[in-house]
Amino acid sequence: MTADTNDPTILLIPGHWLGAWAWHAVQQHLTALGRRPVPLTLPGLDPADPDRASRTLDDQVAAIEAAIAAATSRDGERVVVVAHSGANAPVSLLLDRHAERVRRVIWVDSGPVSPGSAFAPDAPASLDELPLPPFDELGRQASLDGLSHEALERFRARAVPEPGPVLRQPVELTDDARLRAPTTLVCCSIASAQVIELANAGHPMFAQVAELSNVQFVDLPTGHWPMWSRPTDLAQVIADASALPDD
Repeated sequence: MTADTNDPTILLIPGHWLGAWAWHAVQQHLTALGRRPVPLTLPGLDPADPDRASRTLDDQVAAIEAAIAAATSRDGERVVVVAHSGANAPVSLLLDRHAERVRRVIWVDSGPVSPGSAFAPDAPASLDELPLPPFDELGRQASLDGLSHEALERFRARAVPEPGPVLRQPVELTDDARLRAPTTLVCCSIASAQVIELANAGHPMFAQVAELSNVQFVDLPTGHWPMWSRPTDLAQVIADASALPDD
């Protein structure tokens, strides 16, 4: 028995180099829509943490667990978890350990990772942290479409290097319940039709998508950072998906 409502807490988890600040515009729009957004800064991405470069995926999962505990004041209430980009690793681990605590997971230009995978398995142990690359290099890895000069300047000024342990740690997954969690994929830099095609072909980045049993696809064409390029539209997508039934 759960005590879910149509107004669940929405945890907003940013990708690499980002903190809670990255969700500011989306948070404002969700609040205006009457929702309850809670943006997070994961361990390793707080510039004030002197030990941030040593933080791990397990530390990040523990932080999400703590946020869920703080948000679920009513017995049995579950949260909506929104994961952007590189947040897919800690959120995949969270679902593997606590699928029953999540009402819906919303992947924003992201998706569940495969068991045993790591973001940068070949990164040397000597790599303490990975700074935000130059934008010409980053743009070859992920679309910068829709980002203004001001957004890019803010990204550069506020980005925090990603901890090496987070990049190297394999994601160990054992509970298939994670694949049954109600899921929404918000497809931005890659259209949903292509995501489905890649998933069905067994592409390693999308293989787990083909295993999901309760999934909705939403196209929101823009670059890889829709919280800046289309914040109002992304907030509406999140609000609508958060209100969906879980069956």
